[in-house]
Amino acid sequence: MLNYQELCVEVIRIAKEAGAFIRKESALFQSSKIEYKGTNDMVSYVDKTSEEMIVSALAKVLPGSGFIAEEGVHQKAETFNWIIDPLDGTTNFIHGIPAFAVSIALQEGDELVLGVVYEIGKDECFYAWKGSAAFLNGKEIKVSTNTKVADSLLATGFPYYDFTRKDAYMALFGDLIQSCHGLRRIGAASVDLVYTACGRFDAYFEYNLKPWDIAAGMFIVQQAGGENFDFEGGKNALKNCDIVSTNRHISQELLTTINKYFKS
Repeated sequence: MLNYQELCVEVIRIAKEAGAFIRKESALFQSSKIEYKGTNDMVSYVDKTSEEMIVSALAKVLPGSGFIAEEGVHQKAETFNWIIDPLDGTTNFIHGIPAFAVSIALQEGDELVLGVVYEIGKDECFYAWKGSAAFLNGKEIKVSTNTKVADSLLATGFPYYDFTRKDAYMALFGDLIQSCHGLRRIGAASVDLVYTACGRFDAYFEYNLKPWDIAAGMFIVQQAGGENFDFEGGKNALKNCDIVSTNRHISQELLTTINKYFKS
């Protein structure tokens, strides 16, 4: 049986090593190094090298494990699989905006059992493992206690390449900006999620994501006392990649509003 806590310590080390590389490259990065995977979907040697570093290190820490990683490493194993975003917030990184992170989760079967998000600009490492609380740089964190959307600060992500539901999204956006303390868009899903976990945001929602965007962060939210849903209010956010992550207290109110515009 795995010692999840000891494994988490190793993953934190690996995330910080990748983060140190990313931080160093951010001072040297040139826009000529950008590649395009699709519309507004950018990648660089920094993402690719970070992924190589992380995958190589994790393979040594947990031999025989599989990988689901953003930049192309897909080697699923039967039991343990790492879900990795080697640089979440690539657009921010490219433009010199200091909100980007390394995100690493471990899935055992269908269950998330470990999550680490290292937010590089603020040198903040968020983490949790199966059976633990959630932590930020060694201190326990919990979701907020606000009970009404009207008293809440919400986070979201704008659609940036799949615009098929943009009209519904913009209608939802227009509704919520009139009924909460404000909406923030940081541009890195993992950061939005861990900020929800530590109570900076009361909830976060976004559609059309990928598992590596949300796996680690949503696990940390769960361990911090929060909840994760898909847009229909089910528990399939990781599969559907539409996520509503909340402090638990405003879940039903927020989901009701979302379902006015996003209906199954």
